[in-house]
Order: sequence, then structure tokens, then C-alpha cells
Amino acid sequence: MRFSVKAPASSANLGPGFDAIGLALDLWNTVTVDTDGPAGEVTSSGSESKLLEGAQNLTVKAMKTLAREYGKTLPGFSLHAETEVPIARGLGSSAAALVAGLVAANHLLDLGLSQEDLFQLAWRIEGHGDNVGAALYGGAILAVPRVLHATRLWSGEDRPYTAVVFIPEATGATWAARAALPHEVPHADAAHNVATAAGLAVGLLAGDMELIGAGMHDRLHEPYRARLFTHLDAVKDAAREAGAIGACLSGAGPTVLSLVARERVTAVIAAVEAVVREAGVPGRVLELPPTAEGTTLIPELATSR
Repeated sequence: MRFSVKAPASSANLGPGFDAIGLALDLWNTVTVDTDGPAGEVTSSGSESKLLEGAQNLTVKAMKTLAREYGKTLPGFSLHAETEVPIARGLGSSAAALVAGLVAANHLLDLGLSQEDLFQLAWRIEGHGDNVGAALYGGAILAVPRVLHATRLWSGEDRPYTAVVFIPEATGATWAARAALPHEVPHADAAHNVATAAGLAVGLLAGDMELIGAGMHDRLHEPYRARLFTHLDAVKDAAREAGAIGACLSGAGPTVLSLVARERVTAVIAAVEAVVREAGVPGRVLELPPTAEGTTLIPELATSR
């Protein structure tokens, strides 16, 4: 048996939706599993593969976790990972690897688990549901705690916006971004985020760009993480001044994401490129459209022999 699974990048939070809102983006990792290949062999390719050298493969780890959860034993297999989602940049690389592994193991073991089953396990492994939900389902999702449920905020209806991202060359560590957060926040900041996150969720659901723009303002994590990522405020300001609907830190950073009406993409890219060039922060600026497609199984490829 030989098959592939592809999983998209994702941006979490979108400003105030901390650990709750995620958006899938049209950039993909693909893993190929081959039960006829050398058992235990793990290889990689793609633009990000060098950063994975010597690291534990998160897709294989997720496959083993799912098998153990259901009292099963994985057959021998080789795995090849084509990695294009930037590593440690706030674009959900670990979530893509994790979800791809769960989907692969579900197929390999013929467990017949639903997306909801896989999402709940992915949430428990990752600790929050925003990135894994967006990667698994595609589109925009709201991860609802206690019930571990993903509510679709956008699942493919045409929207007049896309995303522009600034991806720095330097990586960021999620643990460091979380360590920068205070244990307590002012009541006024919490109240602000309740309103903006609710407005953002409704805006994404309705395709209301005014609500989305009003919602993409955060007081719970971005002000504190801006101390780690000195380019953050300048990039957000430049994008908004050039006509972006809204701008935010993508996940735990250091990538900055802007949602942009399609007719403003060129202007926003030029503005962001200018500000990061002036600040001397190496990286790339590109359009990265949201995708309604989530993690996808490509079954029964030709065998390797």
C-alpha cells in the first residue's frame, strides 16, 4: 500500500482569537507512506527540509500515538515528507505534520475514524484546537473548548479578500512566545478581546470585511510578543495604511499576516516590503490565499516496486 496525505499551513489567532480561531492557507506539506518501502525509513525534501535534519518526525510520532490510543500496531512502512510550510514561523507547521500523521494512521489501520474523532485527538495532543482544526477541516474555524468542537466560520464561499504574509528568515519558538505572556491581564483588555474576537468570528462567518477589520485588534498577546518581534507593529501599521482589512501576528510569530482585498494586494506587498527593508529584517513577502480545502488523503498510489 502506498498513499499520500497533504495538509495545509494555517494561521492562528488572527489577532484576538487566542488559541481559538484558525485559518487554513494555500501552502502544503505532503507525506507519502509506503508499506512496501524500507520499514522505518524516513526521508524528507522541500524548501524547509534542512531545518528538520536530526529532529523527531512529528508525523510518525502522531501515527504511533493514534495506534497506541486504539490498541493497534502499525505495520512496517517508509515515509517521505515534502515540507513547504515554514518551520517555527507561526504558520502551523507542527499542526500540519500532526494532522497528516493522524489521517495517515487512520487510513493505514483502517479505523474508520471521523474528522471529529481525529480533531479531538489532535487537540489533546497539541493542547489547543486552532491550528489543528484549520489544517484538518480547511477554511476558517472556531475551536470551542470543553466539547473540543470546531465550528466552521468559512468553508469555501467566495470571499473578496486574500492574505499577505511577511515571513522572516529568523525562526521563533512557541515556548518563548508563550513565556512572554503575563499570568494576568487587565479586565479592560479581556473585555476588549471578548468583543473583538466575537466580531471577528461573525465577520468571517458572514464575509463582512468591516467586522473582520474591526475584529483584528488584540490586547492579550500581541503587545507582549511585540517585544520579541520588533517588526510586528511596523508591519501591521504599514499594511493597514496601504489598505489591508486587518493585520496580526500569525500564531506565535514571527510571521505577520494581513487580510487584504484583492485589489489592494500589490499596494500592501509593496508597503510591507518597504518597511521591513528599512528595518533590516530579512524575509519574504508573498500572497498566501486562504484555502477551504483541509487535510486530504490521496489513496493507493503506484507501489515503489
